[in-house]
Amino acid sequence: MKNIFLFGECMIELMTASKEASSNTLKQSFAGDVFNTAVYLKRTFPQVKVRLVTAVGKDNFSLDMIKYFESENIDTELVFQSENKIPGLYSIQLDDQGERSFTYWRENSAARSVMNFIDEPATELLTSGDMFFFSGISLAVIQPEDRASFWQKVVQLKTAGVKIVFDPNYRARMWKDKDETIQAYEQAFKLSDITLPGVEDFDSLYGINSVEGVIDFCQSYEISEIVVKNGPASVITILDGEKELHQVTPVKTVVDTTSAGDSFNGVYLGARLENASIAESVDKASKAAGFVIQHKGAIAPKALFNEFVQQL
Repeated sequence: MKNIFLFGECMIELMTASKEASSNTLKQSFAGDVFNTAVYLKRTFPQVKVRLVTAVGKDNFSLDMIKYFESENIDTELVFQSENKIPGLYSIQLDDQGERSFTYWRENSAARSVMNFIDEPATELLTSGDMFFFSGISLAVIQPEDRASFWQKVVQLKTAGVKIVFDPNYRARMWKDKDETIQAYEQAFKLSDITLPGVEDFDSLYGINSVEGVIDFCQSYEISEIVVKNGPASVITILDGEKELHQVTPVKTVVDTTSAGDSFNGVYLGARLENASIAESVDKASKAAGFVIQHKGAIAPKALFNEFVQQL
């Protein structure tokens, strides 16, 4: 059984219950970029062992969150519980085109202190994985004073033969400034075996607004597998120096783009863990993202998504 660890944060999600509902009527769920990736990976490839690495609290929301992880068959052995902190929270507002904006309350979330829980037994367990996935949001969430410890753990995993996977998901408001972000991302790219950048993130952070520019940037590091997501237009991959263009068929009706990249990441990595080719992995991942953005919220209804998986 293939084995992937995903490091990041899950939060309490609040969204307007329906178009007809008052803005005072909110639906509560759980989501977060790395968690979303874990869900779509496990739903599509149930034979892969999917393990979340995060911290929550001991409050009722946290207990419900852990039950939700387990309902999605995500391993919770490395989901730690803080004595005095609780999960972060965010709300989503959607415009008429399905584009979203967020309001966050996460400054004191339990996930920020997750490195305090990763002791030697936890590290030993992590080294048993085939892949270790984290994102730019994962880096921004952990406390700045804990990042050195995080990089030490990543080096240990890489030395043990675990593939390091990085999605440079950039949220400017989570960082002190761009210099802090660029310094952290520099370390991430140096250690990555696989990276899943989006052109939009690179434009915001580096002022690089073309696929070619993103590829040139990533190829300056020793990254064996580069997957550039260019919105609904295309996906370009580089595997051991070999470049390939993959056309994407855009969906006609976009309801909510919240988890487009996360679902792509999950299905792509699951396919690669199962030894699918690059082309097949991109095809499945793009179709999954197209399905997900036709549904409201970060996590599409399980029954509907499972029906979609049967068609893949």
